[in-house]
Amino acid sequence: RVFAFRDARWAPDPVLAPSAAVRSPQPAPLVIDNGSFQTRAGWACPDPSGPAEPLLRFRSLAARSRGARGGAGAETQVGNDLGSPEPLRWLLRSPFDRNVPVQLELQELLFDHVFQRLGVSSQGCVDHPIVLTEAVCNPLYSRQMMSELLFECYQVPKVSYGVDSLYSFYHNRRQNWPCSGLVISSGYQCTHILPVLEGRLDAKNCKRINLGGCQAAVYLQRLLQLKYPGHFAAITLSRMEEILHEHSYIAQDYIEELQKWRCPEYYENNVHKMQLPFSNKLLGSTVASEEKQEKRQQQLRRLQELNARRREEKLQLDQERLDRLLYVQELLEDGQMDQFHKALVELNMDSAEELQSYINKLSLSVEQTKQKILQSEVNIEVDVVDSKPETPDLDPLGSEQSLEDVESINEFEPLFAEEQPEVEKPVAAVQPVFNLAEYHQLFLGTERIRAPEIVFQPSLIGEDQAGIAETMQYVLERYSKEQQAVLVQNVFLTGGNTMYPGLKARIQKELLEMRPFQSSFQVGLASSPVLDAWYGARDWAVEYMNREEGWISRKDYEEKGGEYLKEHCASNVYVPIRLPKQAPRATEAPGRASGTGNPGEQ
Repeated sequence: RVFAFRDARWAPDPVLAPSAAVRSPQPAPLVIDNGSFQTRAGWACPDPSGPAEPLLRFRSLAARSRGARGGAGAETQVGNDLGSPEPLRWLLRSPFDRNVPVQLELQELLFDHVFQRLGVSSQGCVDHPIVLTEAVCNPLYSRQMMSELLFECYQVPKVSYGVDSLYSFYHNRRQNWPCSGLVISSGYQCTHILPVLEGRLDAKNCKRINLGGCQAAVYLQRLLQLKYPGHFAAITLSRMEEILHEHSYIAQDYIEELQKWRCPEYYENNVHKMQLPFSNKLLGSTVASEEKQEKRQQQLRRLQELNARRREEKLQLDQERLDRLLYVQELLEDGQMDQFHKALVELNMDSAEELQSYINKLSLSVEQTKQKILQSEVNIEVDVVDSKPETPDLDPLGSEQSLEDVESINEFEPLFAEEQPEVEKPVAAVQPVFNLAEYHQLFLGTERIRAPEIVFQPSLIGEDQAGIAETMQYVLERYSKEQQAVLVQNVFLTGGNTMYPGLKARIQKELLEMRPFQSSFQVGLASSPVLDAWYGARDWAVEYMNREEGWISRKDYEEKGGEYLKEHCASNVYVPIRLPKQAPRATEAPGRASGTGNPGEQ
């Protein structure tokens, strides 16, 4: 069970030419699933010959390079044009805060990328209707800025907003639509519990958990970096996401599953080993101690040579200065006072006593430097002598040994002969067994279940929130028993974070514990948890293409504002902004102008 990281690079999206079915008989709606993890875009064509799959799928990221020194300007890359996110991790920017778009200039870059790669001319206007997904209970300000961007910048004819998880629920709808159900949507940043009654969202009882795939990847990265500090840089977020997608699962009973992992046999049969790329930088501990000692000796010799060279240069300068001062002193002794005083002025000295003081100091310094040079030469000679193999002196006393000493040595000879091989055995010969392949492997044991468990137990990462089971029970308790029975008959799981093996069984176990005895419930998983939101938006756009329901026209935008929303079966609930009414001031103006009236009333 050794797996290699794929480390797949993103291929740049090609520029696609729109087919004839997109333009005739009328411009087809453009469906954009604007997710915080990935953006998916494609056409909603009623013609079966048109594309039925999203033509673009890319990460909702953008990065601006700083530009080369040769004069090339900064370049902005979006989505798959980045190639790989890891080299640009600190430059990546997203328009989303959690699952709400707040950076509209980055959102404009994503739209430009979509229109350009789909072959839509965005200069002047985009003459296709837009179906766009948004967050549950999206703030009015976010929708207002998005509508302003679409209508003012791109001049789109009409827009429709819907919730991605409700579009997925609509795509997987049953025959008796409209129906009720409990939608559990878990994505990259958030997890939502959405009650749906008779095909419409009950927004008052929706609940959100601020945990998703992003937090699970960060938690897994922290666990493995603490476990393998030698591979700190190799444990990247992209690789953690790959582990979550392909090697993690949800335990039906978390505590019981941890007890299983304590068994060595179970661990050997279920551990996954992730092979890291080989790196020579990680082999510092395998270098032999003899090589390290040799490097230290070489560095020591270089330092000794450098110090010796500096001492010699200093000695030469001091000696020249001392000779100059002694020459000036000889001028004083010979009685050449004029030359003596000129020399003192050149030396910046005032008297003969100061000259004598400098001569004494320089003489002492020269003697000390000579002593240091001699001492360093002796130390080097001693090091060279010590580095030679030692030969034991077998006859230190010459021929003056007594017969008793020789007999005592002979008595201990057998003892020396037995111990000698052990003393002479080299220490470097005994080396620990070191498997380079295992050193470059990450052993995934309990980490396979600990990271995805945070959506059920947020306290694992220190979050003071309720998990999916507690939140689901809280939402159900807000309804009558009859409505609860209707909702649990259609518990629907969707979102990329619900693709873990074992999640459906875990939800069934949690419902079995909280529901009354012998009550029935049904849990279903989306046919494609990642793409069903786009498929549902496409189905809705094809069905409602020629209707007024759900579409916001440019006239509605100009009359009712950017935050306006036309509701439909997969949309949020529109709550208009209600400003408090201000008291009229027209009756107060005449009273103040004339100066009459009761002051207390004014």
